[in-house]
Amino acid sequence: MMEETPRASSGATARGRGAAVHIDSVTLALVLALLLFGLVMVTSASISIAAQDTGNPFYFLERQLLTAVAGAVAAVIVFCFRMDNWERLSHLLFAGAIIMLLAVLVPGLGEVVNGGRRWLRLAGFTFQVSELARVLVLIYIASYAARRQDELRETFSGLLKPLLALALVAVLLLGEPDFGAATVLFATGFGMLFLAGARLRWVIVLTAVAAALFAVLAVTSAYRLRRLTGFMDPWANPYSTGFQLTQSLIAIGRGKWFGVGLGNSVQKLFYLPEAHTDFLFAVLAEELGLFGVLLTLGLFVALIWRSFYIARLASQAGLDFQSYLAAGFGLWMGMQAFINIGVNMGVLPTKGLTLPMMSYGRSSLIVTLVWIGMLLRIYHETMMERRGSASIMARGAS
Repeated sequence: MMEETPRASSGATARGRGAAVHIDSVTLALVLALLLFGLVMVTSASISIAAQDTGNPFYFLERQLLTAVAGAVAAVIVFCFRMDNWERLSHLLFAGAIIMLLAVLVPGLGEVVNGGRRWLRLAGFTFQVSELARVLVLIYIASYAARRQDELRETFSGLLKPLLALALVAVLLLGEPDFGAATVLFATGFGMLFLAGARLRWVIVLTAVAAALFAVLAVTSAYRLRRLTGFMDPWANPYSTGFQLTQSLIAIGRGKWFGVGLGNSVQKLFYLPEAHTDFLFAVLAEELGLFGVLLTLGLFVALIWRSFYIARLASQAGLDFQSYLAAGFGLWMGMQAFINIGVNMGVLPTKGLTLPMMSYGRSSLIVTLVWIGMLLRIYHETMMERRGSASIMARGAS
């Protein structure tokens, strides 16, 4: 759990506002590595289908690159906002998330793609609202944990209240339907509340209840049940329900130690559906082998570790809201990457979740980079707070 320290005042947080900007070079380097690696793999995985469908083999690369630039600009803008502003607006942000998730369910507003009503079309641009809504909801959860620490740690109702908010959002996500996003959001929010000090016995009880409810939702829908059970033996129906997974497993198996070579994947040639989106990892494993897989896992583990390191620094500086939000980013990143890779390897049921910062997906990439901007801002404010505290101690000693 995060260390308990007094919360810093808004005046302390604002100290040295005009001083030098503190950028976490480690986080920045890891993000750039994942982005560049992802651009290479999106190009390799999509070049054939892009050439056939659009006549431009670099169609998806160009769109992903433009999205990365837009996301970087958005991250810089977010970095310029102090975190206490996000905390102060957390209730409005939560309400905005609810409104977006309701809007996407309204016929005429929400756009149906592949059977799911998850997108809003704005000015010719299609945006998956669940990506942004999840971040806004987690900002609210971090704010609640910071504001209601005593209630959260000492009473059952203190834990139940934010979980009811998470449950409401999860129901709206299931209405799209987006079972994967609902699972990741609920698990991430639960993890943040546990790190904030919720008692273990209450967490265990409510986790069991939540797991049972998700299980009931899964088995009561024929569509979800097929997806949940299809991964157990994809070879039983290799040309229908198991087609995508069998092609993914073939790709991973062909990779062996060092892969068949960048650009030489066979499975991406119209065999593996969604090769440049949900199943990018399978193409990566085929072309770069175990070496590429370990490199990818290493980059994700390092970024997750760094986010928890920043969370610990913020906690030590008394910046509770910032600490919980940084930890939430690490939990979300780890959860989504784990599920995507697990789906590609056939150890988890198929979910429509991208590999963060690597898979092709404009909404996902922009929102992830926005969250990176927040993480870098948290590091900056933490360093300013630590420097301010050190200056005060130095003056006191003299």
